[in-house]
Amino acid sequence: MVHAQFDPAARQALAAQAVEAKTRKDLTWQQIADTAGLSVAFTTAAVLGQHPLPEQSAKAVAELLSLDEDAAMLLQTIPSRGSIPGGIPTDPTIYRFYEILQVYGTTLKALVHEQFGDGIISAINFKLDVKKVADPDGGERAVITLDGKYLPTKPF
Repeated sequence: MVHAQFDPAARQALAAQAVEAKTRKDLTWQQIADTAGLSVAFTTAAVLGQHPLPEQSAKAVAELLSLDEDAAMLLQTIPSRGSIPGGIPTDPTIYRFYEILQVYGTTLKALVHEQFGDGIISAINFKLDVKKVADPDGGERAVITLDGKYLPTKPF
């Protein structure tokens, strides 16, 4: 049976416990994702409390991280989503995404609506990918792909 979580405190506490275990065992998010049999972005978000894991994935992740059966069950619950508390984010990495949306949000909206019409980009039917690539000018660049299904607004 599918269960929903309405108080984010339990998933937040589990996320902290899971990250501590990940650090103690010197694991990467990719290793955890490989154990779950899911993408690294989805698995990371799930372990951090933003998605439920399927039963087999939850059990495998819990075993890898030496978490108990209650943790495996909690990993399967539908969470109360949203990982950033109110206000402007203070973490520099998260703030840069906030800044990007402040600068380019209206541009993204204008281009999406021009190309697709009135509607939204789904965060449910969605894929996320992060890649590190060489910068031709030296150093490295981050390539972040947000791949969401377009859902048109339907008059009723």
